[in-house]
Amino acid sequence: MDPVGAVLAALADPTRRQILERVRAQPLSVGDIARTVSVSRPAVSQHLRVLEDAGLLRCHKRGRHNFYEVDREGLSALRSYVESFWDDVLGAFHAAAVEEAERKKRH
Repeated sequence: MDPVGAVLAALADPTRRQILERVRAQPLSVGDIARTVSVSRPAVSQHLRVLEDAGLLRCHKRGRHNFYEVDREGLSALRSYVESFWDDVLGAFHAAAVEEAERKKRH
């Protein structure tokens, strides 16, 4: 799967979006994350794996605990994809504005 497809597939699940939002401010342990969502701890681990595989999270060990944090580089593929649409929208807006200005000149 392409990087953008993996990110979009990972973010399609509301629990994964919730997890990503939880670790946005600071790295959290699996236990801390599990306490903030309404799924079992094994399910949290599965969701974390999907987010990590999609490049949205990265894991590091501190002692016996795994801590997860947002992988900002992983978000860049999604940002580029969305911004490409924005460029199209701005281009269409510009063309419409030019067309409107030319129409007003004719009248």
